[in-house]
Amino acid sequence: MTDFELDSRLDVDTLFLADWPLCRVLRFNDRTYPWLVLVPRRNGMREIIDLDPVDQQMLLGEIGRASRVLKKALRPEKLNVAALGNMVPQLHVHVIARFTDDPAWPRPIWGVQKPMPLSGEEAEVEVIQWRERLA
Repeated sequence: MTDFELDSRLDVDTLFLADWPLCRVLRFNDRTYPWLVLVPRRNGMREIIDLDPVDQQMLLGEIGRASRVLKKALRPEKLNVAALGNMVPQLHVHVIARFTDDPAWPRPIWGVQKPMPLSGEEAEVEVIQWRERLA
């Protein structure tokens, strides 16, 4: 296997949290939504069906793990899980905690408002908190 390469757009828009057995776990850099992004560390993947069956099962397990962490930590009204890839073709899965008072509720979050990045200090705190939760 070649060295994993993260799409530059994901790299710019996220904070690194961890490498799990299959996925790189990222925090989308937007203070509005608690939002994790799972990126299977397999180059050239665009769709879940592009993964071999073992990796597909591992991805499902890691989506469940991320979802349980968000649910336990934040008690959201709903969890949104999506592998859209319309803007970034590299396979990645969004796991987003949703609340009835968030700006987009009950609609999808995309296009409602521009992301509001965390400050440097806020980002450092978020990374520490999420790494502890995800460990």
